[in-house]
Amino acid sequence: KGAIATYPLIFMSVVSVAVVLERLWSLRNIGSATLRLADSILEPIGNGQRELALAICRQNSHSPAGRIFLNVISRHAGESFETMSAFAAETMFEETQKLRKYLWILGTAASSAPFIGLLGTVIGIIKSFESMAIVGTGGFSVVAAGISEALVATALGLGVAIIAVMFYNYFQTRIGNLNGLFRIQVNKILQKMRQGERTYGDHSTQS
Repeated sequence: KGAIATYPLIFMSVVSVAVVLERLWSLRNIGSATLRLADSILEPIGNGQRELALAICRQNSHSPAGRIFLNVISRHAGESFETMSAFAAETMFEETQKLRKYLWILGTAASSAPFIGLLGTVIGIIKSFESMAIVGTGGFSVVAAGISEALVATALGLGVAIIAVMFYNYFQTRIGNLNGLFRIQVNKILQKMRQGERTYGDHSTQS
């Protein structure tokens, strides 16, 4: 009923739902997994068992936190805290960007779907008036039938945009919270690394 404008909107709705499901699956349990992993490696790092902490991180390299912690711990032990913090920030930025994968699709759908729906409505209204002009007769009842069909495109466009923008904001907020969690745990690890270096010195690589 919404004419040709409904086809790209339907396509966008299907793609948006696919992205939402994929991101929900990918972001599941990341927060709890990060906390568990950080707790499991803090004690070995504090005790100077750097290789043990690295082994635990390698076992969890499928998770963002595992890759972040692995890259941070594997850095040279003698580097300054500022250098380690800068490297950790770069690593966290890379992993955060991976978590934002496909979110641009939701942003594009949220911003463009209403305009596509509006375009369909305008085209439908133009066709209604053209039909009335060709026939030469008619009234509001004739125009109203065409307008009601044209408004379907606007309604569909708004529906797609509302769903897309809700999940886009949700994922952005959740990823922002995860990034904050990464920073907190990385700072704890860096502090433990400094503590281990002070206590065990160059022997912090023992297992």
